Amino acid sequence: MTEGGFLAELKWRGMLHQTSATEAEVTAHLAGGSRTGYAGFDPSADSLHIGNFIPIKVLMHFQQAGHAPIALMGGGTGLIGDPSGKDSERQLMTAEHTAANVAGCFRVLERFLDFSPSTKNRARLVNNADWLQKLGFIEVLRDVGKHFSVNAMIQKDSVRERLNNREQGISYTEFSYMLLQAYDFLHLKRELGCSIQMSGSDQFGNIAAGVDLIHRTYGRDGDAGAAYGITAPLLTRADGKKFGKSVDGAIWLSADRTSPYALYQFFVNVEDADVVSLLKWYTFMPREQIEAIAGAHAAAPERREAQRELARAMTATVHGEDELARVEAASQALFGGDVRALDERTLGEVFADVPHSDHAIATLDAPGHSLVELLPATTLAGSKREARQFLESGAIAVNGERVGADHRLTRGDLLHGARILLRRGKRQWHATRWA
Repeated sequence: MTEGGFLAELKWRGMLHQTSATEAEVTAHLAGGSRTGYAGFDPSADSLHIGNFIPIKVLMHFQQAGHAPIALMGGGTGLIGDPSGKDSERQLMTAEHTAANVAGCFRVLERFLDFSPSTKNRARLVNNADWLQKLGFIEVLRDVGKHFSVNAMIQKDSVRERLNNREQGISYTEFSYMLLQAYDFLHLKRELGCSIQMSGSDQFGNIAAGVDLIHRTYGRDGDAGAAYGITAPLLTRADGKKFGKSVDGAIWLSADRTSPYALYQFFVNVEDADVVSLLKWYTFMPREQIEAIAGAHAAAPERREAQRELARAMTATVHGEDELARVEAASQALFGGDVRALDERTLGEVFADVPHSDHAIATLDAPGHSLVELLPATTLAGSKREARQFLESGAIAVNGERVGADHRLTRGDLLHGARILLRRGKRQWHATRWA
């Protein structure tokens, strides 16, 4: 942890966007002892993705600084839907669907924070459905709604943008989301002594509403009314576009949604302009190490050492050292090693991650399947003429071994009885599956 504590650590990493009070006031509060703070997660899916990893990592830094983190799943607010960043009304999920998503996200969160009962500042997992679903409508209007000005609420970006869109508008349901999130902060303050809420910068308006609700309930003086908000910037690439998605969609923190191999490859392939920032955001490397990697990267970006360090760190954090060793072995095999040594699981992950196609296994019977005929059906050649040229020049490899123009695929080429990996040049792969 950087000298200066939690906020200083976030600041040098570029992970501090805004605080609800001055940085000096928040720092003084944090210096007053072990504090409790939370970040909320929307159960819109049964897993969390690498965009969600930023608030998770903020909680991890918070715990490393000696404070007690709370990871809150919005099992109650998820039934309503946050209008922030949405240009239309969200489809409401059933209670059963939401509960299943909460359970899936809990399994992800449990991997990153220390929940050991013996840890003094142990982490907690909570679900706001446990208290929000017990509230009565009249109770909410009297005890929460009376503290909110509609005039102020409609000035919030998430509400104002929807109000200006006459076709979509905003329902009273989503309009009320701010009250529920503010109540979460009040509830955690009351029950667990929580004094800090952390999130992405798009949630600052909701955080400010919670801070204000606590101040109106307990006053502003002393620990009873202490309430602060801290936000991290929304993750964007150097070109201003949103970070965290591949051509196939979000990059998830669950192996059943995004394989460890695919996660590793995603980070290996990030742009040079983004990699140093991502090392700060996604790894726990100290400043000196990141600066050394940044210097080496600036001197020889073509070696992509910074990307490999990022991919190694993130894969180990999310999936563990054993999975890192497996995916590194797979990566080495694909780019210079023996792909025939890949186990069946890894081969399946490679198949999903590179361009791929399905073919009839019967065509591998004698005399075999002509590569001149097959390659135009893959991403490696645009025509039979082009396929023949590539084969004659030695540019095509089958399972890592270069072949000539007369090579025909047979069942003997199958890896684990089902797949054949084709490569053009050094890096352009296409996986085929035969059934």
